[in-house]
Amino acid sequence: MASTEREVRPEVEAGDPGVAARCPCTDLAAVTERSALAAGRLLGRGDPEMADEAASVAMREALDAVPISGALVIGRGDAGHALHEGSELGSGGHRLDLACDPVGNGTAVAGGRPGALSILAASDPGGLMQVPRMYMRKMAVGPVAKGRIDLRRPVRENLEAIADAFGRRVADVTAIVLDRTRHDDLVAEIRDAGARIKLIADGDIMASISAAIRGTNDHLAIGIGGAPEGIIAAAALRCLGGEIQGQLWPMSRTEINRAADDGIDDVSRIFGIDDLVRGPQTVVATGISGGDLLRGVRYMADGARTQSLVLCSRCNRVRFIDSIHLFSGDRHDEIRL
Repeated sequence: MASTEREVRPEVEAGDPGVAARCPCTDLAAVTERSALAAGRLLGRGDPEMADEAASVAMREALDAVPISGALVIGRGDAGHALHEGSELGSGGHRLDLACDPVGNGTAVAGGRPGALSILAASDPGGLMQVPRMYMRKMAVGPVAKGRIDLRRPVRENLEAIADAFGRRVADVTAIVLDRTRHDDLVAEIRDAGARIKLIADGDIMASISAAIRGTNDHLAIGIGGAPEGIIAAAALRCLGGEIQGQLWPMSRTEINRAADDGIDDVSRIFGIDDLVRGPQTVVATGISGGDLLRGVRYMADGARTQSLVLCSRCNRVRFIDSIHLFSGDRHDEIRL
């Protein structure tokens, strides 16, 4: 496999040759690459379950080859699933808690739409909050607007605070929102405030990451999405120096009881990033169908090319990795820039 890396943040311990060897982030990048390669062949085939199964099996096999002792705290279903919660993964080594979404935005893969990716978060044991599978109301920003947002305040006030942090007008701030009917009122509030809106079909994890990276011209990710995705987004924002706030959004008494079973008695509580994740975090993501930050899998006659993002607060590094995977040892395609 040929690979090129582009770093956008220097290592704190660049002079220590042992840092990379101690950190699992490089090994974990290969995990999401393998998962994306499996799901990418099913792009546009109209079957999200088939894409999820292919990606999940590939991720499980790849994780079992990594020298870690991983406990899957956020997975993909019951005991019959390849990546069910409670799974023990890895070939033995440093203990980690894991949260995964092997084919985030499965409907995007099935429909041949952009925005699908394979993503994995890892922390020291206890570093990822366990949340029930339900909705969560979320608001995420990058380092510039960190400390300026409050999920309790009206959207207009948050947009004005973000604009002030960037030294610009509200009209020059972009909010990313999932295009769902449940967000009709939210979209109306943002429009009334005068901010720009980017409506996306899928992918609120990557929306949070995009809001935290300068140069994307995205400043805020806001709306109601999955609670487990909120934890992975929080891990990513920890690496990027950003901020996320979340509030569980149960749709029934059953979901309220489910939250209580996970130790959350007050579903109205606003969780900050320090509640959602703790300690060092690593997040790796590989594009399946591509989006604003990551290109999707591109297949060649004898291989494929992937683009991945590696965020690691342990070694204080952000990397974009462009990899060429050769499927045969007998003949090789030309390697192209």
